[in-house]
Amino acid sequence: MFSQFISQAEGPQVYLITSLAIFLVFFIVVTILLFSMRKNHINYMSDMPLHDTNDQPLTTAEYEN
Repeated sequence: MFSQFISQAEGPQVYLITSLAIFLVFFIVVTILLFSMRKNHINYMSDMPLHDTNDQPLTTAEYEN
C-alpha cells in the first residue's frame, strides 16, 4: 500500500511524503531516547524547578536508590 502511494506521488506530494518521513523518524528517535533514559535522571530533571532549599545546587545522589 505504501509503495503504491509513493509511486503515484508527483510534484508537491513528494514534499508531503518527505515531511511525513522526517516526522516519523524524529518521533521514533525521541521515543527510543525517552524509554532509554534512567528513571533517576527523569526525576532529577522534573524536580529542578521545584527544588529550592537554601539555593543549594541539586545533586543526582538525592535520587539514587
